[in-house]
Amino acid sequence: MKILAIESELKKLNAKTDSEILKDEARAVLELQQKDILREIYFDENHCAVLMLECNNKTEAEKILSGLPLVKDGFISFEIKELHPYTGFSRLIF
Repeated sequence: MKILAIESELKKLNAKTDSEILKDEARAVLELQQKDILREIYFDENHCAVLMLECNNKTEAEKILSGLPLVKDGFISFEIKELHPYTGFSRLIF
């Protein structure tokens, strides 16, 4: 199942003083990508992460994302949404 996860910042990060946790986060994200769980990752115009995951369900995605260093330390959280196939084309079939 495709999962969309959109980051919300809870506490400000400082690139200089928080460099170690940012490196840990990058390592954890790379690991998720190498496991083919994280399919795509972007930053939006506010520099918040937008992730596309492949998981069994929303609960699994929540568990995976809760293990990220920035989530564990209370810097960020994610709004998580299950994505389902578009069914609108069925309206075109008579």
